[in-house]
Amino acid sequence: MIDVASADELLSTTRAVRRRLDLTRPVDPGLLLECVRLALQAPAAVNTPPWRFVIITHPETRRAVGEIYRSAGVEWVDVPLLAMPEGPARKVTEEAQRFMHVVDKVPALVLVCALRPLFDQPLAVQMSALGSVLPAVWSFQLALRARGLGSVFTTLHLWRHEEMAELLGIPPDVTQVALLPVAFTLGTEFKPARRPDPEDVVSWNSWTGTRVATGLSRDADN
Repeated sequence: MIDVASADELLSTTRAVRRRLDLTRPVDPGLLLECVRLALQAPAAVNTPPWRFVIITHPETRRAVGEIYRSAGVEWVDVPLLAMPEGPARKVTEEAQRFMHVVDKVPALVLVCALRPLFDQPLAVQMSALGSVLPAVWSFQLALRARGLGSVFTTLHLWRHEEMAELLGIPPDVTQVALLPVAFTLGTEFKPARRPDPEDVVSWNSWTGTRVATGLSRDADN
């Protein structure tokens, strides 16, 4: 049996980490490969994983990635922030702005790619492909957390995905999905975030159905 308490702690404390990434401590490539090995076990539509992780550790390449990331941030972070009122959304955007200026200092940048074109594809095609990619991403992030590493799922660079493809030699039939900055965390204690109760985000049997599970029992599937 899997230790449920440990599994629950891992699932409930794997946070999106930006501020607490250690920018000075190198990450052993072998440690990253351990996490990729676990990500390979994630459910996928085919036995051969339909994705590729491009791990960027060379300082000059990280610097170039950072420039692309920041160029997208000028339009999609800096400008909107000027007119944004005080509140949670502004706080998150300010944090994203701060992170823009240090992203290339993170020891490892992991670019996740789907091995098929997704732009202008039907919704079912997009979701089928992402349904085989995103579980691997989450498994990778959980494996990082278990080893004292942190990450954050970022997509800001996708506003400049053509530039990123040119920089890294990504083929035109490959779709970039996310950029995960990876580093050891400053401290390993993370708490569960405040989230709604399950009853507040679940309806039964239809979108407008009751939020109370009626007529169900432990023997319902027997």
